[in-house]
Amino acid sequence: MGHAVMMEHRNADTRAVITGGTQGLGYAIACRLIEEGADRLVISGRNMARGERAAEALCKLGAQCIFIPADVSKLEDCFKLVEQSIAALGHVNALVNSAANTGRGSITDTTPDVFESHFNTNVRGPFFIMQGIINHLLAEKRPGSIVNILSMSGYAGQSFLAPYSASKGALTTLTKNVANAHVTNRIRCNGINAGWMDTPGEAEIQKIWHDAEKDWLQKAEASLPMGQLVKPDQLAALVAYMLSPESGVMTGSIVDYDQNIAGAVPE
Repeated sequence: MGHAVMMEHRNADTRAVITGGTQGLGYAIACRLIEEGADRLVISGRNMARGERAAEALCKLGAQCIFIPADVSKLEDCFKLVEQSIAALGHVNALVNSAANTGRGSITDTTPDVFESHFNTNVRGPFFIMQGIINHLLAEKRPGSIVNILSMSGYAGQSFLAPYSASKGALTTLTKNVANAHVTNRIRCNGINAGWMDTPGEAEIQKIWHDAEKDWLQKAEASLPMGQLVKPDQLAALVAYMLSPESGVMTGSIVDYDQNIAGAVPE
C-alpha cells in the first residue's frame, strides 16, 4: 500500500516539457506523469488540431496541460518552446525528447535534404532544447531530469535506416556527454533505446514506406519472441521513473527497452 501511494506522488513536483507529446509514446508519458502526481505539463508537436485535442484530454485527467506548437527541426521553434514553456510553467525541471524523424534512407540513396532533416530533428533540436532547459536550471540552481528517447537502431539499424540510425547514435553520445557535464549540478540525463513500437506514427510509416496491409501489426507481433511490439504505456512507466526523484543518482544510463538483445546471435 505504501509503495502504491509513493507511486501516485513521485512526480508531484515534476514540471515537464514533452516533445512529440501529442500522440504515441509522448502522449503516454504525459498520461503517466499525471497519474504520478504531475499537475503542470507542456506538450509540443507540429499538428495544431491534434495538439489542442491532446492537451484538452490531458487537462481532463487533472493537470494543467499546455500545447505549444513546435517543429523541433527548426531552431526558432526550439528556442520558442523553451521560452514559452518556462513562462507557462513558472519553472521547468523535466524534459523528454520524444519527437523524431523516423523516415527511410540507405547509405546509397539518402539525399542531403533527407540527411539534414533527420539530424535537425533527432540531434540538433534535442541539443538546443536541452541547452535552454539546462541554462534555466543552472540560473535557478535547481536539479532536473532529462530523458532522451533513443532507438535500438542506434546500434546499427536496418539498411534503409542509415540517417535515422546515425542520428540516434549521435543523440546517445550527446546524452552521456550532458550527463557527465552536469552531474555536480544534479541535472540528470538518461536515454532509452526503444525497440519496435506500436504507435500511430509507426502505423503510418508502415503504410507509406512498406505498403503494409491492414493486419501488419498482428503479423509483426506474431514474429517477435514475446508476441508483441513495445507498447507506449509500458515504456512510459520507465520514463516516468527516470524523471522522478525515485531514480536517485541514475544518470548517463542508456537502457535497452526491447526483446531483441543487442549482440545476441542465433544458436
